[in-house]
Amino acid sequence: MDARVSSVMDRNGRVMTVGDHVRILSVSPDVDMDEDDLDMILFMVGSISDIEKIDAEGRAWVTMWWNCSEATAVSSVGLRSHEMEWVPPEMA
Repeated sequence: MDARVSSVMDRNGRVMTVGDHVRILSVSPDVDMDEDDLDMILFMVGSISDIEKIDAEGRAWVTMWWNCSEATAVSSVGLRSHEMEWVPPEMA
């Protein structure tokens, strides 16, 4: 049985697919996350990102890259419908 999900809805009920732009409204970080990772995840709130994948649980995964003093870091988070809203391409 194929458990892939091809679309998700944002907080306004708009159907979105991989590649659509979303504004991150809130995040649900892992309670065991270390402080540095938590800071990066929380900083994502308010930013606009592309949906990179949609998992079997219906979460839209987005990623943000960071330039740190010693290297590049990346943060990814799976968003539920109430945590995002669609952004038109011309506004992204």
